[in-house]
Amino acid sequence: MLLGKKIRLERIINRKTGNTVIVPMDHGVTLGPIHGLVNMREMVNEIARGGANAVLGHVGLPLYGHRRYGKDLGLILHLSGSTVWSPDPNTKVLVNSVEMALKMGADAVSIHVNIGAEDETEMLRDLGMVSVTAMEWGIPLLAMMYTRGDKFKSEYSVEGVKHAARIAAELGADIVKVNYTGSISSFRQVVEGCPIPVVIAGGERADDEKGIFTIIRESLEAGGAGVSVGRNVFQHENPRLMMKAIYNLVHKKISVEKAIDIVRSK
Repeated sequence: MLLGKKIRLERIINRKTGNTVIVPMDHGVTLGPIHGLVNMREMVNEIARGGANAVLGHVGLPLYGHRRYGKDLGLILHLSGSTVWSPDPNTKVLVNSVEMALKMGADAVSIHVNIGAEDETEMLRDLGMVSVTAMEWGIPLLAMMYTRGDKFKSEYSVEGVKHAARIAAELGADIVKVNYTGSISSFRQVVEGCPIPVVIAGGERADDEKGIFTIIRESLEAGGAGVSVGRNVFQHENPRLMMKAIYNLVHKKISVEKAIDIVRSK
């Protein structure tokens, strides 16, 4: 691995645990100024205080991601996008470049690919091109890989998810983000079939903290490398404590019960 890529990976992955806690904040392009992301600077500070390894978002995020004080926070610049108003929101297009990410001080880049969507071929082409450019510049690439299309009965099926994860690895990504498949045994198949770190998506906002923590704990037991959780952190009534609980789950392997104690320790 190139020295530059090694250095940058340590800004988004804990070198001691080999795991990471990423908070995606790219929802403003897709959904608009949703609850939790109206004041980005304030939310980034709360997430940093809670212990996140990195935040992820579009061009606007570097304005807040480089805090210049306190705990360092890795910055992942997202290169693709679509909106809910599109005739097909599953079609992601490139809206930025690796070179611009470097100019903006990003520690990594990310791209979103929907396997099974009508425009899958274009998204795979973009993934390959971004991967090659990222290799040339020595910047890590996170691939968000989702299974969305008529051929999939469920976005959480192990066959689809493990294939999606493998595609990311085969095309040169350094980390892959996928859905959790519902059990330790099924998710272990995803991890075993993918030679790069696998992190799970957080999904839509849920009120069941125990359920969220259980999924994270199970993914780690299956060999997962952490989480990329957005709305279940920044839309929580106390984002800092929610982040602290997830940090301790991922990096200190605490129990679900202790994570619940943290988030309720107001």
